[in-house]
Amino acid sequence: CLFLGCRRGQINPEVDGLKYLLEKGASVNARPDPCKQSPVHLAAGGGLACFLLWQLQTGADLNQKDVLGEAPLHKAAKVGSLECLSLLVTSDAQINLCNKNGQTAEDLAWSCGFPECAKFLTTIKCTQTRKSSEHTDRDDCAPVLRQKRSFGSVEYISGKRKC
Repeated sequence: CLFLGCRRGQINPEVDGLKYLLEKGASVNARPDPCKQSPVHLAAGGGLACFLLWQLQTGADLNQKDVLGEAPLHKAAKVGSLECLSLLVTSDAQINLCNKNGQTAEDLAWSCGFPECAKFLTTIKCTQTRKSSEHTDRDDCAPVLRQKRSFGSVEYISGKRKC
């Protein structure tokens, strides 16, 4: 129980699901019915970084999607686990995967109220974009970052808006 990161006094469905899968001898990429969530989905969705790391080290598919079209990165973003997001990104998870609603992990982090996770994913996305665009001398992220910074800097001077 300590290895799985159980929280004192709290019922955690992800931990219970992980225990069940481990007791049944599930493989790291098991896709049990009905939700098709693998152990790596449950670890990321439970914010269980230690178990997630172990799953990744044993060959778990970190881009596997469940019935909602969500990869482990989506699950970690929905619960605000910056530690799990960091592990997944470091392990080369695809950060631009969309779920069945067309949302990326970054979108989910914003909508679930985890701005620190969303900003982390934005930074990673921009870094990856910069690296891939170095050959074309183009930087698509710089204008986006400038827009986000300037968006909040609207001033009102004598009834007129100044951006």
